[in-house]
Amino acid sequence: MPGSPAGRGVSRFIWKGLVAVVTEPVLYLVVPCYNEEEVLPETSRRLLEKIQTMTADGRISPKSRIMFVNDGSKDKTWEIISRLHEENPLFCGVCLSRNKGHQNALLAGLMTAKAYADIVISLDADLQDDVNAIDGMVSAYAQGNDVVYGVRSSRKKDSFFKKFTAESFYKLMKLLGVDIVFNHADYRLMSRRALEALAEFDEVNLFLRGIVPLIGFSSATVEYERSERFAGESKYPLKKMLAFAFDGITSFSIKPIRIIASLGLLIFLISLIMLLWSLISKLVGATVDGWTSTVASIWMIGGIQLLCLGVIGEYIGKIYAETKHRPKYIIARTLLDQEAPEDISKEKEA
Repeated sequence: MPGSPAGRGVSRFIWKGLVAVVTEPVLYLVVPCYNEEEVLPETSRRLLEKIQTMTADGRISPKSRIMFVNDGSKDKTWEIISRLHEENPLFCGVCLSRNKGHQNALLAGLMTAKAYADIVISLDADLQDDVNAIDGMVSAYAQGNDVVYGVRSSRKKDSFFKKFTAESFYKLMKLLGVDIVFNHADYRLMSRRALEALAEFDEVNLFLRGIVPLIGFSSATVEYERSERFAGESKYPLKKMLAFAFDGITSFSIKPIRIIASLGLLIFLISLIMLLWSLISKLVGATVDGWTSTVASIWMIGGIQLLCLGVIGEYIGKIYAETKHRPKYIIARTLLDQEAPEDISKEKEA
């Protein structure tokens, strides 16, 4: 089984005088939250039921937990998380100092949970992703996979526009050379070994859907049917989705820069043709004074500027963000009922 134990539960089975030790992995469910006061009561109930059922079946350790990550919510999200923790130690929480975005909040939860868990599953607070897929993910992990991707089986419940734009995004990413799992968002299982590898990626522009496949290790997929949001509003309107998609593309592919360069070159070649045409027009007397130089300079200089500004601007923008080395997130408070193993950083993965 991938990963190393971090305080797993232990079961013993005796067969023909031989003792076999079977260890149940410690599972942490990491749930980023931003203004989710409407969904948290129902979400916590469903997740608690799932954890308790799997623990009773001996599939995961009793030390498994549900970790909510408060991403600077403006409502009562953190108050609800605190109350859940007081009522039941199975719930724990991480509160960021301010809103840092879904990807950073998710990373904060993953990096916090890896000190306590053997495996971590990330999922959204609205539970549109089927929680029953967790069983399949844990089974895939037991078969030797360090990363298990939750993949939507279909998009029948999506509107035509959302289905078209989402599938176009995944196809575009593939076309640009980005290794990304089709119809997979951030519903995935990762072993502690995979999380340790993820921690080595010190990128400011986070796009976990593209980073995780770069880790390597054995992986598998589990299909599920996505349901409708049962309460609250979506935190990803069209504008935010487009920005997220653009950031993902520019963070993992230089092909957009090459397209800009090609466009600039094309316009430059067209400018040469326009220059030749303007000269011929001048010679045959079909122009007015000053027209030739104006047209030629606009086309030629415009093409060169587009080429240079596109290439230089894109590189400077990325370099500027990466070289600052600002923290991706700052944790203001944590609610945990157990200490991380003292030798957790010294353990070697199997």
